[in-house]
Amino acid sequence: MSVNQHKSILYILITAFCFGTMEIALKIGGGDFTALQMTFLRFVIGGLFLLPFALHDLKKRRVHLTPGDFAWLVLLGIVGVCISMTAFQIGVMQANANTASVIISTNPVFTMIFSYFIVGEPFTVRKAVVLLLSVTGLIIVANPLHMAEGNTLRGILFLVAAAVTFALFTVLGKRRIAKIGGTAQNSFSFLIASVIELILLLVMDEPVLAGISSHNIATVLYAGIIVTGVGYFCYLKAIELSGPSNASVAFFIKPVIAVILAALILSEPVTVNIVVGVFFILAGFFLNAGIPKKKHTHRGEK
Repeated sequence: MSVNQHKSILYILITAFCFGTMEIALKIGGGDFTALQMTFLRFVIGGLFLLPFALHDLKKRRVHLTPGDFAWLVLLGIVGVCISMTAFQIGVMQANANTASVIISTNPVFTMIFSYFIVGEPFTVRKAVVLLLSVTGLIIVANPLHMAEGNTLRGILFLVAAAVTFALFTVLGKRRIAKIGGTAQNSFSFLIASVIELILLLVMDEPVLAGISSHNIATVLYAGIIVTGVGYFCYLKAIELSGPSNASVAFFIKPVIAVILAALILSEPVTVNIVVGVFFILAGFFLNAGIPKKKHTHRGEK
């Protein structure tokens, strides 16, 4: 096994841990803040953490951002942070952390759908099976007719909306990532989104820094630096070293970590629905990643 393969595995494991602890950190810290405020705090911290790496990468690439690039970054920030992650924060506070983790982990499935319409990636029969398995798992986890204690329909709907819009953010990001680079694209879109959210907080007369105290500052910093900063950085490094398919293994591991930690830290029950739903979703993920992709000569060919 090469040095790069060892590094890739390490980055994937770190990504899975960071993302796997996300819902727990947001649930613990979110009780002291509004959804908009918590999202602003973690993404301004995460964006600033990534900024030195982003500037270094731009310098290495010899890239100068154009007004069109900045407009694109504004769009990414609005979709990926202002809409998706604010909806996610609302969903986390109105559902169990284990449920939230499983639902947001389905975003790669929605990415396949958006990729078909936006960048013209073929939607094959195999992808249709992956979609069916993952949506089945999603329904089983949500269990809308007999929801587990701690879950609400409103929370589930916000979490699904977050997964869908995060998938849209991912696909839109493909348009300029080759030029800008993943680290710069994330850092700048995070910071731009934070400015927009700051304006919204001021206009809506919501607190910006109020509520931060000695008992929650560690959680806020963890959500910003570790989950958002280190998590995204390691995920992008894993993609760089081993490609997006291998890096997506982090999303296979994430819900398992979240379910175990939610049970240990938040005393959330590990229900049969969670176990069965995760099984269906993981089956879809492994089918998507494990079968070699055929070359396509035109759109829609299988």
